[in-house]
Amino acid sequence: MAGEGNLFVISAPSGAGKTTLCKELIDFFPALRQSISYTTRPARSGEKDGVDYHFVSPDTFVGMVERGEFAEWAEVHGNKYGTALATLEDASQQGVDILLDIDCQGAAQLKKTCQHAVFIFILPPSVEELLRRLQGRQTDTPEVIQRRIDNARGEIAQAPWYDFIVVNDDLHTALNQLTSIVTAEGCRTKNQVKAIERLLNEG
Repeated sequence: MAGEGNLFVISAPSGAGKTTLCKELIDFFPALRQSISYTTRPARSGEKDGVDYHFVSPDTFVGMVERGEFAEWAEVHGNKYGTALATLEDASQQGVDILLDIDCQGAAQLKKTCQHAVFIFILPPSVEELLRRLQGRQTDTPEVIQRRIDNARGEIAQAPWYDFIVVNDDLHTALNQLTSIVTAEGCRTKNQVKAIERLLNEG
């Protein structure tokens, strides 16, 4: 892919399988880089600082907000999450395609400033299945799970303004749909200008 690089923004309710799909997408497209968000929430078992998230204190996060260092940030389930502006600027300058795994609040902020971005929403097949997946994690209390389910309804209500909707009923099918979106975006005329110019300059 050429040009300034594509920006893919993926959102979903907690438990819809967004994190798994994003990891699979990165594995499928080695040149696609996942943005690492900053967060004030504690690391879960198996998560690594600088790999899954940049885990920072609330004071550090607030300082970054005050200095205007975030392209977007939001508070979700009592914790703050944000995407560093430098991350997006560096990727754009290097012509690197980047993937943002962020919530609806953050995506709505980017929608106003990044008109060229591709916005994708991951839907669960049903609320019942979403509840089953959240319970299967065994990482949250019943109260937290219920709050996530309540929030999911509001998040799903925002899905219509996204460019693409992928229903994660079957992981393989959902991944195929995501890879098709990324591939098609790379074929847009704006991303193939250099190929056109190269052919016109031959001979």
